[in-house]
Amino acid sequence: MEPFGKFEDSRANDELGHAIGFLRSRCPGFQPKVGIILGSGLGDLAESIQSVASISYSEIPGFPVAHVSGHAGRLIMGRLAGTEVVALQGRCHFYEGWQGAQAALPVRTLLGFGIELLILSNASGGVNPRFHSGQIVLIDSHIDGMFRPGLSSRTIGSAMNVVGRHRISYDRQWIQRAQNTALKLGFSLPTGTYWATLGPNYETRAEYRMFRNLGADMVGMSTVPEANIAFAHQVDVLAFSIVTNVANSDIASVTDHADVLNWSARAKSQLLPLVQELLSEYLQSDL
Repeated sequence: MEPFGKFEDSRANDELGHAIGFLRSRCPGFQPKVGIILGSGLGDLAESIQSVASISYSEIPGFPVAHVSGHAGRLIMGRLAGTEVVALQGRCHFYEGWQGAQAALPVRTLLGFGIELLILSNASGGVNPRFHSGQIVLIDSHIDGMFRPGLSSRTIGSAMNVVGRHRISYDRQWIQRAQNTALKLGFSLPTGTYWATLGPNYETRAEYRMFRNLGADMVGMSTVPEANIAFAHQVDVLAFSIVTNVANSDIASVTDHADVLNWSARAKSQLLPLVQELLSEYLQSDL
C-alpha cells in the first residue's frame, strides 16, 4: 500500500480546509505575505510580533501539538516590521511520532494563507570547523536524510496535490538580501548545506565525520520537509540555522538540549534585527 492513498490525501486536504477556515474565522480579512517557523530556542522572537491573534495548536483543528522543550506550540497572526505575518512558535518533528500528513499540516496551513515568502529557522550542530557556536548560517542547500517508510519529505510534498516538476532550491535573491542586510547590521552571514536526520538522537563522532565528508555543514532534525513543501508550491524560502555546537570528530563531547536552547537564545539578538530589517525592506519594495 502506498503511504499516501486517495483516502489519506482526501483526509489531509479536509484537515487543511478545517484549519484554515478556523483561523480565518478568528481573524477575518487577515492576509499575511510572510510565513515564519521558529525552531528550538527561537520562539521568543514571536514576542516582537504585534499580535492580532495568538492561538494554541491544541485549538486548531487537526494540528499536531509540539512536545519538545523550547517549542511553545502557538500560531501567531500579526505584524512584524509593518508586514503582516503568520508565525508558528515551535514545530512538530517526525521523531515525536507524527505521521507525514500530520507533521505537514502546519506548514501547509501557512502556505494556504497565500504567503509569498516562508522564513524557516532551526538549531543545528556544526560539522564545518569554520563555524562557531551561536553563529547564524543561511541554508543555501540541503540533504534529505530522513530515511523512513512513508515519511520522506519529498513524498509528502508530492502527495499534497503538487505532483510534478518543481525547483528544489533556496531563493538566491533572498540569500543575497539577507547577507547585505547582515553586513549593514555589523556581522557576516555565511551560507551552508543542512543535513536533515530523523532524530531524536545527537550524532556520533563517526556520523559527524561522514556528514562532513558528504558535503554537509550543519546537521539537524527539521526544516527540510517544510522547505520541500514550500518549493513544491513555488513559494520562496529563506532559512536560518543557528549553530549551537561545532563537533570535533576527533574529540568526544556531550551535547544536550539545554545547550541548544542556550546558544539559540544568544543568537536571537542578531537574528531578530536581521529579520525585522529584511521585512521592512520587503514592505518598502512592495509599496
